[in-house]
Amino acid sequence: MAKLVVISGSSGVGKGTVIKEFLKKHPDFKLSISCTTRKKRDGEVHGENYFFLTPEEFNEAISKDDFLEWAEFSGNLYGTRKSFVEECLKNGDNLILEIDTKGALNVKKLIPQAALIFITPPSMEELESRLRGRHTETEEAIQKRLASIKSELENSKQFEYQVVNDEIDNAVRQLEKIINGIK
Repeated sequence: MAKLVVISGSSGVGKGTVIKEFLKKHPDFKLSISCTTRKKRDGEVHGENYFFLTPEEFNEAISKDDFLEWAEFSGNLYGTRKSFVEECLKNGDNLILEIDTKGALNVKKLIPQAALIFITPPSMEELESRLRGRHTETEEAIQKRLASIKSELENSKQFEYQVVNDEIDNAVRQLEKIINGIK
């Protein structure tokens, strides 16, 4: 049976890097590509990093109930298409979703066998340092992200697993151990 792993964590915690390193070692897993209305960052590719949609396209998909989960964050919309997840699971493909905690909890309601994993920083100070070190957002956007951490941490209490991203290789080993144990 295919595994559905949902990974969440605060912005800047390094979940994307941990997932990327995990996928290098485990080509039997796919990463779901989310849809978003946010602008492309330098180096991002449509259909590879995200499906970049206009707000109109995204809202049309919402009205057609095309999303397994979707959310608004920092003025942008993000969502996971139901059809992609259903097709992967039907084909026996192991799949990782990288989404926010609210979306993860919604996926768990709809697909109970999904395993929820929360990536945490070694400390809040380190998380803020990582966010600032990216140099991709305004101070206002950084403050919004920091403010959202409280609700993410509250939601993460409903997750089955937690991985501390203190060092990438260690976090990947923790993730492998958890995923290998999922039936």
